Amino acid sequence: MSSIPKIVILGAGYGGILTAQRLQKELNYNEADVTLVNRHDYHYITTHLHMPAAGTDSIENTRVSISKLIDEFKIDLVKSSVQEIRLHDKKVILEDGTLSYDYLVIGLGGEPETFGIPGLAEHAMTIRSINSVRLIREHIGYQFALYKNERRPQERINFVVGGAGFSGIEFVAELADRIPRLCKEYDVDPALVNIYNVEAAPAALPGFAPELVEYAMNVLEKKGVTFKMGIAIKECLPGGVILSNGEEIRAATVVWTGGIRGNRLIEAAGFETMRGRVKVDEYLRAPGYENIYIIGDNSLIFNEEGRPYPPTAQMAMQQGVCCAQNIVAAIRDKSMRKFEFHNKGTVASLGRGEGIAVVGDKKYQGWKAAQLKKLVDLRYLFIIGGIPLVLKKGRFL
Repeated sequence: MSSIPKIVILGAGYGGILTAQRLQKELNYNEADVTLVNRHDYHYITTHLHMPAAGTDSIENTRVSISKLIDEFKIDLVKSSVQEIRLHDKKVILEDGTLSYDYLVIGLGGEPETFGIPGLAEHAMTIRSINSVRLIREHIGYQFALYKNERRPQERINFVVGGAGFSGIEFVAELADRIPRLCKEYDVDPALVNIYNVEAAPAALPGFAPELVEYAMNVLEKKGVTFKMGIAIKECLPGGVILSNGEEIRAATVVWTGGIRGNRLIEAAGFETMRGRVKVDEYLRAPGYENIYIIGDNSLIFNEEGRPYPPTAQMAMQQGVCCAQNIVAAIRDKSMRKFEFHNKGTVASLGRGEGIAVVGDKKYQGWKAAQLKKLVDLRYLFIIGGIPLVLKKGRFL
């Protein structure tokens, strides 16, 4: 007696959602049993998290109920946390049960990479989930409230952001936009507030042309951000950081955005990894496993120059579509499609009305780039939820 194949998707991030949506579109009725496992019953837009973290936008604009994105007659949503992946048994152990699979898609998302910096995991906050964003947002406001009630309060209104990549730059930009409002609300002199952006590399925003990076730093410096480039965080303390040059910055708020690694569950499963990421084959499969696909932050793909592609949202989205097509092809014994990444451009927000962007061979800065950022966000909402989701969650002003 034959049974239909079981497809299990771990994670409802960019890659997982696009995989599920494409499977429900391409599979025929009763052609496969598809289960999507996610810790929460919502999908959140990672590239938007820096705004609610800083307090410049609502958390509700960042998350979407998964039930609004999938057809629950075709996709079974299981709200649970993955505890273990047992490759030889073809089973996934959840906190409250076990799932068997014939095809497995791993898109569990990444984890903060601390590079072994002492105290960072214990004392720094990270922008990685709705809950972590809520904590940062409330923490920032609380520091201003405490500032008025303590004798040695300066560290309360000092803010250190580690990392000057996309997340770090976009977060300090939004934080700099929020500070004047907080100062007015709590009767604090804005000149007393310090925002430090610390980066071990010699330059911010890798991947952007030097002139765009210079523009971005000039914009943020005018907003009150102090950059410390080419200087690493040596240690993170309960009340600040010690830098590699010996300088100590006293701060009650340290936010780490300096790196992402793959998920430790993948290492524990027995895959060969590089910082928790698996080098997948041309069809997005794990080496040695024709039925296991790894996408998003958990996958490692090299470009023509032999350098790994950064695990971006557009990379995960394209992987999700290709992954679903290849699973359908495998079920139907058809030819699979090799994954090819098509870079549709890169945009970084610098706060309200400001940004930098590269689309093809064209470079944009200022208001035009900020509008491109909005278009990117609206496009994603349209892809996963159509016009109704664009109208409900989109930012037009």
